[in-house]
Amino acid sequence: MHNSALDQAAITTLRVHSIEMVEKAKSGHPGMALGAAPIIWSIYKEGMKHNPQNPQWVNRDRFVLSAGHSTPLLYSLLNLLGYDLSAEDLANFRQLHSKTPGHPEVVITPGVDAGTGPLGQGVAMGVGMALAEAHLAAKFNRPDFPIMDHYTFVLHGDGCPQEGVAMEAASFAGGQKLGKLINIYDRNTITIDGSIDLSFNDDVAKRYEAMGWQVLHVADANDLSALKSAIAEAKAEGDKPSLIIVNSKIGYGSPLEGSNKTHGAPLGPENVKATKEHFNWPLDRPDFYTDPELEAYIADYRQELAGQEAAWHKLFDTWASQYPDLSADWQAYFHPDYSDLDQDAFLTEIPAKAEASRDSSHRILNHLAQRYSNILGGSADLAGSNKTWLDDQGCFSPEDRSGRNIHYGIREFAMSCIMNGMLLHGGVRAYCSTFFTFSDYMRSGIRSAGLMNLPAIFVLTHDSIGVGEDGPTHQPVEHLTSFRAMPKLLTFRPCDFVETAAAYRYALQSGRPSIMALSRQGLTQLDLPASDRAVDKGAYLVKETENPQILFIATGSEVALALQAQEKLQASGIGSRVVSMPCMKLFLEQTPAYQEEVLPSHLSKRLAIEAGSSLSWYRFVGSEGRVMGIDDFGLSAKANDIFNYFGFTVDQVVKEAQALLD
Repeated sequence: MHNSALDQAAITTLRVHSIEMVEKAKSGHPGMALGAAPIIWSIYKEGMKHNPQNPQWVNRDRFVLSAGHSTPLLYSLLNLLGYDLSAEDLANFRQLHSKTPGHPEVVITPGVDAGTGPLGQGVAMGVGMALAEAHLAAKFNRPDFPIMDHYTFVLHGDGCPQEGVAMEAASFAGGQKLGKLINIYDRNTITIDGSIDLSFNDDVAKRYEAMGWQVLHVADANDLSALKSAIAEAKAEGDKPSLIIVNSKIGYGSPLEGSNKTHGAPLGPENVKATKEHFNWPLDRPDFYTDPELEAYIADYRQELAGQEAAWHKLFDTWASQYPDLSADWQAYFHPDYSDLDQDAFLTEIPAKAEASRDSSHRILNHLAQRYSNILGGSADLAGSNKTWLDDQGCFSPEDRSGRNIHYGIREFAMSCIMNGMLLHGGVRAYCSTFFTFSDYMRSGIRSAGLMNLPAIFVLTHDSIGVGEDGPTHQPVEHLTSFRAMPKLLTFRPCDFVETAAAYRYALQSGRPSIMALSRQGLTQLDLPASDRAVDKGAYLVKETENPQILFIATGSEVALALQAQEKLQASGIGSRVVSMPCMKLFLEQTPAYQEEVLPSHLSKRLAIEAGSSLSWYRFVGSEGRVMGIDDFGLSAKANDIFNYFGFTVDQVVKEAQALLD
């Protein structure tokens, strides 16, 4: 349905509500909202299928506001269209515990498809959504039954093309020919510091064309006909993602039009008044007023949108009756149940000798992939080293959308955000991988997974100085400590095959974002049944000898070292307790009683052993304990020589223990 006058009224309403939100909060970003209101209205009104009454409709078109600072515009739109966001919510913009936080948060606001703010990440998450759609379409669609068939729209400004992560992701999307991805570039040529040409003069169109994108242009953001035509042309291009470059004016219609002063500050009462007058908005209207005629127009439009979903459900039901096996798979993909995943299923593969946990992980991942066909993932050009390849599962590519191995190329940051987008889309359970030290490139993407509480699995191998000859650039030292400090994120450093399997099981069943810090060096397999391993509680007793006087806490390869030291101390009459702590955060979530059971307070002589930063261990060893860690960068040498150099030997552990007891 179309009514040009009422469409224009809707755009004016978005503009006015946006500046009212910012003015009331005395905080926010009105400039892009004034300039890009016609763009976002055209996307939702002309380009997208969605249903405000069911924001989680699985076959809806997705929308990502990569320019996450422009939340006033997004919230005003969601309110106007009838999503569960009231005028009162708009009035509480940026206030404590409101549904309208300063940047979009997918766990808070109905209708928000991705949490954004750090520029460029939304572009990459949009790529992940388009990838998931293509993969699921290959799995489930059948002739005359396009049940997974939608577009992903991303709106960004001048900042995102300057961010490396956006360009990494755009390059990946072009190579993968993700034709159902449509990016709209609101080009107002202004950044916080001023005119964009102070720092950025790239020809963005040529860059995108070189990366395999279709590039379209709209000369004026206020030209609704041109916006509609460009969106239609983008949707018609099946073999290339599309970028629509739209020229706009920041702060359009305000006395500060074209000024960077409108980017991140309220206009002020007088400028708000002048802006309303420019748009012929009656000044006696209360804040967040919507004209009844416009409300009726949108109510009719909502019925049209609801009809689109109803038609899809009818198609889905017919498809399900004709393809019952696929229908069962659909339920398993979109409503996965990992509760029956018994760790014992892995145990036939327990190695008889030392094995790197990256090798254990490879066999575990393949076992899981055989059991759950919605698991897929990839590596940043290190699949052979990370051991994350899924055997006989093919590669996701323009020729084979069903492939479950993703070649991300050397794009660590984009990889993490693309995976986040896949998980936001739903229907797939994704992982990604690289060397642990290269997680520095993807830290912000990992943080975003935590913020959105996504069931992400980051497989990060080569976990310590055990990398060896590649030297300190490739040897993580501070990484375990830094990720343990990150809210929501679980960081596992397993000591053998059984702990690795248990970590994967917990990550799948809990749905919590998780890091698997896995070794290159071989790990001794503990002589301890899986039933006695409380990995899901973060730490547990491995072994205690008679009359313990000292307590060892270790992770990863250092657990075996602690056990060897325990044996040597026992020979000299000194008893000890060895605790494995594969996930510090999980242990801290346990009851005080369990924590006391594992780390009894009477054992105040404690030695923590980990080939990484010592910083996170002092809360566990107390004033009478010590930490054997590494608070310097590594070295280039054979792994055993480096471990010896830094004192990770049985004799040195025994020496440290005896010093504590003296």
